[in-house]
Amino acid sequence: MVGLGPRRQPSRKGSMADVPEDLLDQIKHLEKIFSIDQTKLKEITKHFVKELEKGKSSSESGQRLTMLINGQVSALQVPMNPTWVMGFPDGNETGTFLALDMGGTNLRVCEVILTEEKGEFDMIQSKYRMPAELKTGESDELWEYIADCIQQFIEYHHEVEDLETLDKIPIGFTFSFPATQDFIDHGVLQRWTKGFDIKGVEGQDVGPLFEAALAKRKLPVKLSALINDTTGTLIASAYTDSTMKIGCIFGTGCNAAYMEDCGSVPKIAHYNLPTDMPIAINCEYGAFDNEHYVLPRTPYDVIIDNDSPRPGQQAFEKMIAGLYLGELFRLVLVDLRDNKNCNFFSGQDISKLRKAYTLDASFLSDIENDPFENLTETGELFKEELGIIASKPELELCRRLAELIGTRAARLSACGPAAICMKKNIESCHIGADGSVFNKYPHFKARGAVALREILDWPKGQKDPISILSAEDGSGVGAALIAALTIKRVKEGNLAGIKNKEGMMLEGREHGK
Repeated sequence: MVGLGPRRQPSRKGSMADVPEDLLDQIKHLEKIFSIDQTKLKEITKHFVKELEKGKSSSESGQRLTMLINGQVSALQVPMNPTWVMGFPDGNETGTFLALDMGGTNLRVCEVILTEEKGEFDMIQSKYRMPAELKTGESDELWEYIADCIQQFIEYHHEVEDLETLDKIPIGFTFSFPATQDFIDHGVLQRWTKGFDIKGVEGQDVGPLFEAALAKRKLPVKLSALINDTTGTLIASAYTDSTMKIGCIFGTGCNAAYMEDCGSVPKIAHYNLPTDMPIAINCEYGAFDNEHYVLPRTPYDVIIDNDSPRPGQQAFEKMIAGLYLGELFRLVLVDLRDNKNCNFFSGQDISKLRKAYTLDASFLSDIENDPFENLTETGELFKEELGIIASKPELELCRRLAELIGTRAARLSACGPAAICMKKNIESCHIGADGSVFNKYPHFKARGAVALREILDWPKGQKDPISILSAEDGSGVGAALIAALTIKRVKEGNLAGIKNKEGMMLEGREHGK
C-alpha cells in the first residue's frame, strides 16, 4: 500500500497560498487586534471578580454611581440586582401559570402546567414579532401591544366568550432588561439595552405599567413575578439538573445569574433575613468595564460604542453579544475597502455593505459553517445578500475575520462565569446557558470551554469539572416556575421581597402547593 505521507493537521483557516501579500498583512493585523491570550483572559476575570463584589455591596444601582473602594472613587458598572427568588425548585411545584417573555426580538406568551409528576410540565406557546418601531416609540404603545398579544393568546388557545368570567392566572413576566427590584412583583428599569430606547420608562416601576394595560382589557391575569431571562434560565435549568449553579445568556445581550446567601449581600442587610437563606442575584454584567480598564477594544469596537444609542454604556455586551457581531464584521470590511493600503473589493459596489447593522451574527455563522475549501457558499452569500462578487483571497480574509470575531466573543464570554466560580469557590458544577449566539453560533461552546479551562488552570488530561451546557427554557418554564415558587413560599409564610402581599396570599390559596 502506497503511503501519502503525514496527514496535514486540520484547520479552519483554509488555504492562504493564493492570498496576496497585502491581504495577508491585513489578516495578520486583524489576528493581532482580535486575539485574546490566556494572560489577558485572567486579567479580565480578576477585574470581573472585583466588580461583582463591588456591585453586591452597593445599596444603589446605575451606570454613573460611584463608590469609595480602598480609598479610591470607583464607578459601579455591575449592579448585582437581588431578584427575590429565594431558592431552587424541588420538582414538587404544581399549578397552571402564564409566562411572558419580552426579549430583544420577539414577544412570547406561554401557558405552563406544572403537573403532579415530579419535575414534569406541559407547555403551549405563541410567538409575536416585536415591531421595530415599538423599540423607540411611546411607552403606552409598548404595553398596549403586550396586552394585546396576551389577549390573542388566551382567546386562541381557550374557547371563552367572556374573559372576565375566568379565574385570574398568575403570570411570570420575563423582562430582560436591567431593573432594580425591591420586590419580586416590582422592578424599576435602570436603563434600556438591546437597541430599545423608549422614553418615559427608565426610572419607572414596570409592574404597574404592565398591570394597567392588562386591566384596561380586563384580562384574567395577575403579575406574580417580574424576572430576568437569566434568572429564569438558572431556575429552569436547576429544575432538571441539581448540579446547575449558574445561569447565563449569550444572545442579543449577555448576562449571568447565580444563587447567593443573603448574609453575603451587604446591600440587603437591612431586611434582617436569615444569613443562610438563598437569594438569586442577577448580575447584569453587560456594562462590565465601561471604564475600559481591561477590555481590549479595537478601533471598530470604539465606533460601535460611539454610534450606538447609548455611548459609553454596555461595554462588555458590545464586544460579545449577537446584536453587534455582524456590525463589527461589516465595519472591518468597509474599512479595508476605504482606508487600507490593500486591494479589497475593488470595482465592487458596496453600497449595501455601507448600511449600518445590515449584517447580523447569522451572516458570520453561515461563513463559519461553509464546508467547502473554495468557500463556494460564502461567495454565494456575499453575492445574494450584498451584491458583491468576491475573489477567493477576499473570501479567505472574510472567513478568517469571522473566526476571529466569533472566537473573541466566545473567549470573553467565559470570563463572567469563571469570575462567579472564583468568587464563590465553586470547583465543580454545571452552568446552564441559553441565547441565540450560544445555541446557534458555530464552535461557540467549544471555544468558550477552552477559555474557561485556560482561566481556571485545570490540569491537562483532567475532565472539565465545570461545564457550560445548554439550558432549559428560562424565559418560559423558568418564569412559570418562579411564579410558582413565589406563591409557594407565600403559603409557607415567607413574604420577603413581596410588594402586593394581600394579592399574593389570595393567589396562594388558589394555586400551587
